[in-house]
Order: sequence, then structure tokens, then C-alpha cells
Amino acid sequence: MNVQFKKGVLELVVLMSVTKKDMYGYELVSEVSKIIDVNEGTIYPLLKRLTNEHYFETYLKESTEGPPRKYYHLTAAGLIYKDNLRNEWQDFSSKVNEFIKECERDD
Repeated sequence: MNVQFKKGVLELVVLMSVTKKDMYGYELVSEVSKIIDVNEGTIYPLLKRLTNEHYFETYLKESTEGPPRKYYHLTAAGLIYKDNLRNEWQDFSSKVNEFIKECERDD
């Protein structure tokens, strides 16, 4: 996938993923990787930034497989931000898809 496409939609995919349920970092990397090929070095800085911007809050939860895990939870501000990003993406992708169709008709 084109790197610029990936950068443009990664934040939305992360926010949408955590909308379904609270997730810990590695779980989120695995979930996002089903859609976009990413690694931990890409996701963790994004999670830190979104947390610093108050779109996520975190909490620790005991794990049966080792130390406690840090879970990410969308805040009320995060839900609004996610909805705004989703609406922008839908509008943007719709316009791009329509433009592509028009160009293909002109061929």
C-alpha cells in the first residue's frame, strides 16, 4: 500500500478499532495490521499522541500472561474526533472515487 495513503488513514483506523472495545497496544497493532501493514513502532507513537491530546485515556489491567497491560479507551472528546475524522474520510473518499469514475469514462 502507498505510504502516503497509509499515513492518511491510520489514525482513523486506530480510533475506529478502539470504538469496538478497549484494547492494549499489541492487540491494537494486531487489529490494525488486518487492514494496514503496520508495526509497533508506528502505532505506539500515535497512541501516545492521541492520549496526550485527550482522545484516549489509559488504564492498567492484570494479565494472566505476564505484567499488567495498558488499555486504551476512547474519551468523549475521542468519540467526537473519531466521528469527525470518519465523516471527513467518507466525504473525501467519495469525492476521489467519483473523480476516478469520471476520468475512466473519459478514456
